[in-house]
Amino acid sequence: MRFASLGSGSQGNSLVVEAGRTRLLLDCGFGLAAALNRLGRLGLVAEDLSAIVVTHEHDDHIGGVARLARRHRIPVWLTPGTLAGFEALFAGVEQISMVQNYGAFTVGDLHVQPYPVPHDAREPAQFVFGDGVRRLGVLTDVGCSTPHIESVLSGCDALVLECNHDAEMLRTSSYPQRLRERIGGRFGHLANDAAAALLGRLDNAKLKHLVAAHLSRENNRPDLARAALAAVMNCAPEWIAIADQDEGLAWRQIA
Repeated sequence: MRFASLGSGSQGNSLVVEAGRTRLLLDCGFGLAAALNRLGRLGLVAEDLSAIVVTHEHDDHIGGVARLARRHRIPVWLTPGTLAGFEALFAGVEQISMVQNYGAFTVGDLHVQPYPVPHDAREPAQFVFGDGVRRLGVLTDVGCSTPHIESVLSGCDALVLECNHDAEMLRTSSYPQRLRERIGGRFGHLANDAAAALLGRLDNAKLKHLVAAHLSRENNRPDLARAALAAVMNCAPEWIAIADQDEGLAWRQIA
């Protein structure tokens, strides 16, 4: 089982997870040409994808999903709340499957466990992917932790964790106050210290890969995100990977 990021940040998000002959794309917030180019950097073409799984309806996650799915006949999984209001956009997509009540489902060799998160979207979901032996947890676009989130993410072999902003950088940023309040609120995005606190409440005994994701270009720095997580893991900051907006993240094998 392995995973890689096409890019992560407010200008677009997409993650690919592979097990056996199955490759799932989590979100696609990039235009068609950019998505295909980013897949190509990972040695993939659109026809390699078994399905696209969508977290929520914000444009940096869903913006390129329908066009990619329609052009290359890729099935899409998403919650009813995420689809609501976007039915016209998804016209012509051959196969749309509903994630009902956060119930688990299987696509080929991958088991997918959705779970609810506090975020300012209609019915947002985040996901844990497994091949029967290893588990990859993904948590981005969440304003605060919950006991259920921590239960679901405990015991993962790899974790992609939002470190959106540094609280002090956001407080003094040029963003309008209302936007700062939204980002830093309970339904916004995780600050570095909040992500670190969440991480510290997990069972990380099996954790082999830790990736900081969805970093703000304006209100965070990779060294700050790494330092916050490294303090919890008692590891060198360099051990923690960054899913970059432009470069994404190269393949990581979960042994």
